[in-house]
Formats: sequence, structure tokens, C-alpha cells
Amino acid sequence: MPTSSTSDRILDTAERLVQMRGFNGFSYADVAEELEITKASLHYHFRGKAELGKALIERYGERFTASLDAIYAAPTGSVAKLRAYADLYAGVMDDERMCLCGMLAAEYRTLPDDMQHAVIEFFDANEAWLDRVLREGRKSGELAFAGSPREVARALISALEGALLTSRPYSDPKRFRATAREMIKRLASPTPKTAGPAPGR
Repeated sequence: MPTSSTSDRILDTAERLVQMRGFNGFSYADVAEELEITKASLHYHFRGKAELGKALIERYGERFTASLDAIYAAPTGSVAKLRAYADLYAGVMDDERMCLCGMLAAEYRTLPDDMQHAVIEFFDANEAWLDRVLREGRKSGELAFAGSPREVARALISALEGALLTSRPYSDPKRFRATAREMIKRLASPTPKTAGPAPGR
């Protein structure tokens, strides 16, 4: 198996530290010590912590987008797509971490401008994806909800991020999953449309 590049190892370590401690909860010295490299080597790959943070968000966003594309392409209904979306968050909690951008949002006012913009772009992309799934689900009759799909998308992201946060002290992923299931169940139509009779019958 090929060895990861130093920059990838730095990003992997920094991502885990942010997800566990927050961006302001770790230093270059923490990363250097864990990887057994010098701080000079860190600065060679990422000039400063702001550059490292922006690279973390961009990589995390790319992975998340790839997952969303795969979920959307799957031949499943809107409810199943929403459940798969919530599972992305649950998977993070299974590793005893938090959503990277959720952690950064809590520290938003202390982040460099580039990181602030990148965090907003991450959430905007998630809202747009959920908006599309919710619109299609309501049109097909599989979902039933009041308000605009964009408002519901925004509320769903906020609820999932909040559920991660409040489940964290209990170290219990099942607690998060139960909350996510309840939220999605409330969006599902109690009387989904069914296919009509076959032509000629």
C-alpha cells in the first residue's frame, strides 16, 4: 500500500483534531508532535494555520459533495435519500467526532475570512442539495411539509448539526440516529402517492 504524502497526513491529523477539539483547540505543535515531523515541515506544506484550515474545508467539502452525488444518483426515493444524508452525519459520530464545518461554525467569528467564506459555501451547497431532494419528494407525493423547500432544508441541516452537538456528551450515536429518524419521519407523507393502474386495465 502506498504511503500517504506528508500533506495528506497533515490534513488527516488536523481534520481529526478539529473535529474533536475545534480549530482553536489545536496548534501546529500538536500536529508536528503526532506526526513526528518538525513545525518547519508543516509550514513548508501549509504556510500558516489559516491556509491549513481552508484546505481542510475544501477537502472535506469535496468528499461530502461526492457522497451527496452518489446518494442522489442511487435509484431510491426522497425519504431514502434523506436517511442516507443523515447517515453521513451519523458516520462522523461513530468515529467520536463532529461535522468539521459544524465545529468551525461554532468558532465562526474567530476564523480567518477565507475560512469563514468556505464554511458558508459548504452549508450553501448542502442546502441546495436538500432543496432539490425536498422539491422532488413533495412533487412525487412522497414528502409532505409546509413552507418552502429551502426553508425546510435549512431547518433540517440546523437540526442535524444540533442533534450531533447534544448527543456528543452522551457518546451515543444511537441517540443521534433516533433524532434523525424522527425528523425525517415528520417530512414523509402519511399517504404517499401510489402508481395508477397499468394502461388498458
